[in-house]
Amino acid sequence: MLYEFIGNRSSKVTNVIEKGAVLKFAKAIGETHPMYIDENYAKNSSISNLLVPATFPVTLDYGTIPGLTLPSVGLIHGEQSFHYHRPLVVGDVVECYREVKDYMEKEAKSGTLGMLTFTDYGEDEQGELIFENERVIILTETVRKELSY
Repeated sequence: MLYEFIGNRSSKVTNVIEKGAVLKFAKAIGETHPMYIDENYAKNSSISNLLVPATFPVTLDYGTIPGLTLPSVGLIHGEQSFHYHRPLVVGDVVECYREVKDYMEKEAKSGTLGMLTFTDYGEDEQGELIFENERVIILTETVRKELSY
């Protein structure tokens, strides 16, 4: 069904890590460590800047993969993992893109489930990888039937 999208990726999208967005995100997830919310504390740290919470990259724009359109409802969040190559901080300019890594189907009591694996990438302006975010989205039988692939 979605096998033909494996290996496809979006074009890079520029994201600027803004202080207000980081503070708002930290508050929303209940993060209280001063590295994420106190500029004076962060300036005196080894990083010298506000650190971005580990899951913050879910808020970034990764562009769209040509031809791949998923519904906005009915998808199930399977799993997600983040891997950082260096800290992400306020002020970073990040080039983000998404790649389809895998698709597989599994029979379940409710019908055939599709498992679509994406990896989101964030690179600095020199093309060095900052982070990778792998996530699995589960497509129920109902959602799979609605797709026209």
